[in-house]
Amino acid sequence: MVMKATLTPLLRWFDASVPQEGQSDDRRIDWLRAVPFIGMHVACLAVIWVGWSPFAVAVGVALYAVRLFAITGFYHRYFSHRSFKTSRATQAVFAVIGAASVQRGPLWWAAHHRQHHNRADRSGDAHSPHRDGFLWSHVGWFLSRANFVLHGERVRDLMKYPELRFLDRFDVLVPALLATGLFATGAALERWVPGLGVDGGQLLVWGFVVSTVALYHATFTINSLAHRFGKRRYATRDQSRNNFWLALLTFGEGWHNNHHYFPSSARQGFYWWEIDITWYGLKLLEGLGIVWDLRDIPRTRREAGHLPEYAA
Repeated sequence: MVMKATLTPLLRWFDASVPQEGQSDDRRIDWLRAVPFIGMHVACLAVIWVGWSPFAVAVGVALYAVRLFAITGFYHRYFSHRSFKTSRATQAVFAVIGAASVQRGPLWWAAHHRQHHNRADRSGDAHSPHRDGFLWSHVGWFLSRANFVLHGERVRDLMKYPELRFLDRFDVLVPALLATGLFATGAALERWVPGLGVDGGQLLVWGFVVSTVALYHATFTINSLAHRFGKRRYATRDQSRNNFWLALLTFGEGWHNNHHYFPSSARQGFYWWEIDITWYGLKLLEGLGIVWDLRDIPRTRREAGHLPEYAA
């Protein structure tokens, strides 16, 4: 029995379909399953030994940007809110890139985010800083046993795609392939292009470990900080805020009060001065014919909801 209790969470590292034991409302941290997440942070210290090179850092920055766009544009605005349309092939490609962010699969991500909008800052919201504090809303909630399970009933429109179900079930696969590919690429470059000053370990640490941890905490700030710091333009039923600095860090997600006011919009920076890099990227994809039917907020709706004290 002890061995089974130990093996079950270990198996869930590799196969998220392994049944969760215990109560579905168990808020305790599943420490055994949290080991890889903690290990990623510890592994950042490896920069002391592998050093750095402009190439390795550039790869890390590029992978931060590409994977962040997959999270903000597709995990969030597409899978969670269906704010535009695209082909099944494009849906699959960006689901894979999003999965490389090590934030689990698109179904799990979208299911929890839809619940967040249904119950924002109230009972049933998995990550409200007002109810549960900063640490829980930032990292604790997704390490808990209660929030490990995929609630497929919330994403029935997405559950019909076997490729998305596969990515959710084996959510460690894409990150493992990315990490392996980066190490192999770095080793090859060390041998064939030594002038770059990069090797396998260095490209793995900067391109995957450091880049992923930075991506983690950029994404998590929307849960933990964007409901506490910033301005409220709209009187939503939650405590969402618009925050310029978070918007820069997260490619537009920091216009969070805007988003909670009109969640179905693919655009979260409602005014030209509200920088929304994800929106610009989606418009580029629209121009290329890769996505279409981008939803914007009607001007009348945008202006009608202003709080009297807010100077837009």
